[in-house]
This record gives sequence, C-alpha cells and structure tokens, in this order.
Amino acid sequence: MMASHSAIAARCTIWRHAPAFLRATRGLVDVPLGRSRVRPDPASARASDAVLYEVASGVATLTLNRPQNKNALSFELVDALGDRLAAAQSDEAVRVIVLTNAGNTFCAGADLKGGAQQEPPRHTLTDVLDDIIVSPKPVIGRIAGHCTGGGVGLAAATDISVLSDEALMGFTEVRLGVCPAVISVVCLPKLRRADASELFLSGERITAARAVQVGLVNYAVPLATLDETVDAIVGKVVRGGPNALAASKELVAKVPMMSRDAAFDWTAPLSAKLFKSAEAKEGITAFKERRDASWVPDKLKVGTGRA
Repeated sequence: MMASHSAIAARCTIWRHAPAFLRATRGLVDVPLGRSRVRPDPASARASDAVLYEVASGVATLTLNRPQNKNALSFELVDALGDRLAAAQSDEAVRVIVLTNAGNTFCAGADLKGGAQQEPPRHTLTDVLDDIIVSPKPVIGRIAGHCTGGGVGLAAATDISVLSDEALMGFTEVRLGVCPAVISVVCLPKLRRADASELFLSGERITAARAVQVGLVNYAVPLATLDETVDAIVGKVVRGGPNALAASKELVAKVPMMSRDAAFDWTAPLSAKLFKSAEAKEGITAFKERRDASWVPDKLKVGTGRA
C-alpha cells in the first residue's frame, strides 16, 4: 500500500524546511541524521533487500545487506532498517529481534560516497536508534564485523551485543572533521568519561576485547562461535514474559535519569501493576507447577519451569 498523497507532501515540506546543516550534508554524505517528524505506517513500507528480514521461532533477524558498501548508513539502508524494525514490532509472532550484517563489516557509518536521494527519508538514524532503545522487544546485536562511526551507535543501542573478536570498533568521526554527535546519545551512557574522551578525541579503532572492557558491547567471541553465543542469549531472553521484558527495558532506560524519589514513585506502582497482571499469574503458576510458562517457544520448553 502506498503512502497517501498528503503524507508524501508533508514529508517533502519537512525536508525542504529541514535545518540547513542537514540539507547541506547531502552533497557530501548519504546519511539521514535528524528526526523524521512524519513516521510511515508499517503497512505502507516499501520492501527493500538493503536489510533482510526473517522470522523463525519467535526471533526476527534483521541483516544489514549492503556488504559492497560496508553497510554504510545510506538513505536506502536506514529507511530499510526503520521499516524492518517497524515490521518486527507489529508482528505478534516476534519475541526478540536480532540485528546483524552480511559481509565483514557490520556498519561503516556515514556513506561517504554521497547519494542522489530525491525523496525525503522515511526514517533517520535518530529514529532508528530511538526505535531500538524504546522497542518493547529486546534487540540483540550479532555484530559479525567492523564498526566505525554510526555503526558503533547501532551496536551500542542494542540491549545485549556480541562482537566477533577479530572486529575493530572506532569513533573515527574527528578524522573526517566531524564528531560522533547523534550516536553519543546512546554511547555515552555506556562509557566512563575517561574512555569516552580518549575514544572520541583520538579517532582510533579499538579491538573487540577493548570494546567489551569499556562497555560498548557485552561479549567478544570468535566468529566460529558467534551464532552459538547469540543463540544462547536469545534462548534465555525469550523465557521472560513479553510485558516483563518490555518493563525491564524501561527500567534500564529511565531509572538512571531519575532522582531517587522519582524512581521509587514510578517503580512501585509499576511493580504492583505487573504482579497483578495475567502474565505474572501465569509465570508464578508455571514456576510452582514446575513447567514452562505459556510464552516460552515450544522448541525451548524443558518442562521444569526452572531453566
């Protein structure tokens, strides 16, 4: 289904009146930066193989699929990624989202080749990062290659991330005369100030082991065991109740930014609401009956309720 003429006209107007710096970047790089104020209906999204989409056993796998361009953040790829994230969110069969890549580079950041995008973007990098963070469904990063610039932001935005141990990561923006502005919003909460200063200012690429040490990713494993590690993480996550997982993500995102009093005022009624929910009733009953909760995918059920 195509977007309405009024929606298309509104997007075009927004793009024409976008901040000058956003319009000026189009001749240098092909990357949408600020927010897209008009969000498309997932049903109207255009299919694109820039990001592949596959669902199996409750897991939606989104694969960045422009290896010849190092999965750079072109208008095409960001639009496709935004569309695929929206599709996963609206698909009731999806419990967990895995974000990964084709080729030896997860994402090289901005597309420095520039582009000839004629239409306003459906999604921007800001939108995509925000969508990952606020997603009620956990997003797991299967990072099978190098990450630089905005690619580091994509990896850092995921809830749990596993990086191939031969891959390098780096905030290389300063060497291009820019800075990691947008992705700093998702990266800085994970970094000590000392590490952030060193990595942002030096522009050096770091090893996977160092990326784990500074908190940008959770694990670094050999490429040969990447799938095994990601599968194990997914297998644990999907055992959680869908509403409980969504609420837990909210805790991680919101509580660190609240005062202690505000945090208690918000979390106490949240806890009470969850304990009274049908999901909690099922989870507690399953635990007492030593069986798996109803939301656990059949292939992962072990029958004890304790796994």
